Amino acid sequence: MKRIYDIAAYVWPSYSGNDPRTLTFWPEGMGEWQTVRDAKPKFDGHVEPRKPLWGFVNEANPDIMEMQINAALRHGVNVFIYDWYWYDNRPFLEDCLNDGFLSAPNNMQMCFYLMWANHDVNNLWDKRNSDRLNDTLIWEAAVDRTRFEIICHRIIELYFIKPNYYKINGKPVFMIYDLENLIKGLGGHDQVYDAFAWFNHQCKEAGLEGVHIQLCIRKDIDAKFFRSLGFESSTNYQYVHMTDIDRPYDVILEDIKKIWENHALSGLPYFPHVSVGWDNNTRFHGFKPGIIKENTPERIEDAFRAAKAFLDERPELPPLITVNSWNEWTEGSYLQPDELYGYGYLEAIRKVFLS
Repeated sequence: MKRIYDIAAYVWPSYSGNDPRTLTFWPEGMGEWQTVRDAKPKFDGHVEPRKPLWGFVNEANPDIMEMQINAALRHGVNVFIYDWYWYDNRPFLEDCLNDGFLSAPNNMQMCFYLMWANHDVNNLWDKRNSDRLNDTLIWEAAVDRTRFEIICHRIIELYFIKPNYYKINGKPVFMIYDLENLIKGLGGHDQVYDAFAWFNHQCKEAGLEGVHIQLCIRKDIDAKFFRSLGFESSTNYQYVHMTDIDRPYDVILEDIKKIWENHALSGLPYFPHVSVGWDNNTRFHGFKPGIIKENTPERIEDAFRAAKAFLDERPELPPLITVNSWNEWTEGSYLQPDELYGYGYLEAIRKVFLS
């Protein structure tokens, strides 16, 4: 029987102005499309910003998401990982998931899960002030135990119970982005362990098998420590967190494959991560060094073939590959079709997994 791989692309849910608090960063009411639309190249030969073939669409619109789900599935992307936020005692940017994806008539054909993007917010999203990143802390992401429990109840009741919520060994997967902020808010190692155990119990009380808590690795891996907190697996979010990215893609990939192997030897189950690119100059007025070069569809295909081989050598692992990303236009890392390569990045996935 042919193995079916789960290709899970992160979704940055900023391409809508439906949440009123987005006006803090993008006052025209179109979300971060405002930044993409207005960006200019920073030097001769700079290929950013590229423009989306689908236009500056509202991804909190179920009709738009119906189209995007169909396109994803045709090319082998069968899971979306939604960046999920909680600031100022309430969720932020949930409309793209709730009103867009989950309201699309074909959403049940595709799985989804959440990555709690529990990082602080400064001026990064507001291009008017982004060159002064550290001047202002807008929202702090660390939460105490009371707020953690509120968050978990919301996630169980709104998302985990959905039949298309992604599971590993029968447990809904919940990824944590910023371990330091988690520990800071909850108060320490033992408090995190206790909170995770409580979360697992609450999931069982809701009729689930428990919860599979996944760590988004941003620094060196310490599998023993992560396991002692209650994490069951790990992956990455972006190559920029893994290695020096100011190089050609094929050179970077050789380092990335070694990093996958190191993670695999750590003792904590690891799912390989593929990034399409990196160039966040769109978010700034001045030039920001650090750009992945030569990230052509052919190079991306090479990365997916390597990730597939990594999983094929480890049949005990669920066949999950995480991808940055579906739509990180302002970071230069997306699968959605653009004016330069068309559907080339999506075609790279289709060639590896559906041909």
